[in-house]
Amino acid sequence: MIAFKLNGLEVQAEKGWTILDTCKFFGLEIPTLCYMEGLTPWGGCRLCVVEIGEGPRAKLVSACTYPVEEGLVVRTDTKRVIAARRMMIELMLSTAPMSKEIQDLASKFGVTQQRFPPRNEECVYCGRCIRMCDEQMDARAIGFQYRGYKKKIGTPFDIRSEVCRLCGACMYVCPACAARCGGPNADTDICNACLQVEPTCLEKYGELTCWMYDAGRCGTCVQEKKS
Repeated sequence: MIAFKLNGLEVQAEKGWTILDTCKFFGLEIPTLCYMEGLTPWGGCRLCVVEIGEGPRAKLVSACTYPVEEGLVVRTDTKRVIAARRMMIELMLSTAPMSKEIQDLASKFGVTQQRFPPRNEECVYCGRCIRMCDEQMDARAIGFQYRGYKKKIGTPFDIRSEVCRLCGACMYVCPACAARCGGPNADTDICNACLQVEPTCLEKYGELTCWMYDAGRCGTCVQEKKS
C-alpha cells in the first residue's frame, strides 16, 4: 500500500492506482471527459487536473494518468484547480457548444459566460472514439491526423476503412454526438438551464416531452405535439 495525503487526510492506495482511481475509491468526485472506464487513460481534456506538492513548487497534473506516490500531497479542489477546470470547459464550449455533456459541465461548474468565439467544430479531440475502436472493437479504423490547428480524426488516407464494421461504437462514446436539450437552433452558446433550482417549464406547459430527461427536470422542456 502507498501512503500519501489527499485533501489534508492521510490515505492509502494500492500500488499502480492513479490519483483518479484513489479519489473514486474514497468517494471524491473528479470531473472527466476524455477518461472512460474500460479505455486507456489519456489525459487529453485536462478536466481532471488536481494540484500536487506544496508551496511554489506545487503544480497541476491530470489525475487520470498520474500514479500515486509515497508521500505525495494532493489537493483536488483548490482555487487554482477550479479555475483551470472552468477554463477548459470554456474552451471546449467554444469548440462544441452543441454538446450536452459539455453544457452540463458548464452548469455544474458555474460557467455562465463564454469568452471565446464559438467555432462549432463538433469535436473536442478527447480521443474516446479512437480508443474505443482500437481497444474494445479491435478495429483501429480511425485515428488522429496532423497536429496543432490542423488536427482531426479520420481514417487512413481519408478513404473508407476496410476494417470498419459500422458498429457505431465511436458515436456511442462521443461527447459531442449527444446534442444539448435546446436542439440545433439554440439561442445561446451556454445553456445553463440545469442551474435552475425549480423547473420553469411546469408552470408554462401542461403536457411535456423532454429531449433527455423526465418532464420538468432541467427546465428546457418543450410542449408535446398533438397528433
